[in-house]
Amino acid sequence: MNPIVDILSLDHEGHGVARVDGKVTFVDGALAGERAEIAIYRKHAKYNSANAIAILKASAQRAAPRCPYFGRCGGCSMQHLEASAQVAAKQRVLEDNLARIGKVKPDVMLSALHGPSWGYRTRARLSARWVDKKGGGLVGFREKRSSFIADMASCEVLTPDVSALIQPLRELIGMLSNADRIPQIEVAVGEHVTVLVFRLLEPWTDEDAAQVRAFADRHRVQIWEQAKGPDTVRPFWPDIAPELSYSLPEFGLTMPFRPTDFTQVNTAINRALVSRALRLLDPQPGERIADLFCGLGNFTLPIARSGANVLGIEGSTELVARARANALHNALPNAHFVVDNLFEMAPEKFAALGHFDKLLIDPPRSGAIEVVKSLPDDGAPQRIVYVSCDPATLARDAEVLVHVKGYRLEAAGVANMFPHTAHVESIALFTR
Repeated sequence: MNPIVDILSLDHEGHGVARVDGKVTFVDGALAGERAEIAIYRKHAKYNSANAIAILKASAQRAAPRCPYFGRCGGCSMQHLEASAQVAAKQRVLEDNLARIGKVKPDVMLSALHGPSWGYRTRARLSARWVDKKGGGLVGFREKRSSFIADMASCEVLTPDVSALIQPLRELIGMLSNADRIPQIEVAVGEHVTVLVFRLLEPWTDEDAAQVRAFADRHRVQIWEQAKGPDTVRPFWPDIAPELSYSLPEFGLTMPFRPTDFTQVNTAINRALVSRALRLLDPQPGERIADLFCGLGNFTLPIARSGANVLGIEGSTELVARARANALHNALPNAHFVVDNLFEMAPEKFAALGHFDKLLIDPPRSGAIEVVKSLPDDGAPQRIVYVSCDPATLARDAEVLVHVKGYRLEAAGVANMFPHTAHVESIALFTR
């Protein structure tokens, strides 16, 4: 007989939290305040994992999922929770991590940055597979807790134009001789062109190539191909197409990029996040500022537009080359870039970079612990804006900044970069 439980709260992945015989049980598909019949599918030493198979008392915040594939597709995990409640849950995750891991509390919780909840996603890696039992190709996200690809013909979070390409891509895969040798199609949407990068384990035949060209012409997309690593990515068809780019209109910037470069998936939220970061950083003409993990210059160039002298540091030679090109493209000679491994930062290495009035830090999920540990006790930057894609590593680094380096956590808040997922993007201001 399946257990019936009361859902006490949501965890940081958007699962309901209940107790079964005193044991914590994470329930997929259930919300805080609900009563649910559940089926336990995995028992661990300290917790259970379960699915909600019937909601006996529903939360007032429960919403009807917009996507017909929700629950099977692993791309979204929170469509059953009303959009504003999703954001509130993410804010609680941030506050909890800061308190529990960092032992810090911001003076001010910033209002959450909202944007479109649907059709927002301009980047994606879609899996592709030929499936004999389905009689053709599958293109889409993987199913929950599975290596299988969800049988889907549309996606509510991808941009509408890209969502409309899923079924035609399935049909295209079914016509190609190397259909079982195309594991992935990467999508990059710019302001003037959409690029599809086909990962090819086996080259197209001449007949395949003709089919792909016809597809690109019919759907007005550019096709790139990738034979091996990232350095093998190259345009396939058409030979001449508009350059991929996004813009930051508030700062008068255009940012060209390649389809495999890292850029944020949500254009509207990225603009709002850059705007907030610049207001918190408050760059002034003549100041010397560092942008660490700078990528293409998403924050570096807006800082430079303020008149400050800014140094962007990034570990990828290719990204730094493109950041320099973007600075030139936008006529910003006060933006400079160097290649360095910030995960191997040390106090003497940081000191060799010279004095900085302010810092912006935008690391990957692993955070910036070596950077914050390397900040000097004397002459340290007076203001640090930290943009994070993982609240746990932000909290870990905040503990060092506040309790070791003497900073104050003045403000923090979330940006809903990935609606309908449990991903928490956040921003924090540290001052001293």
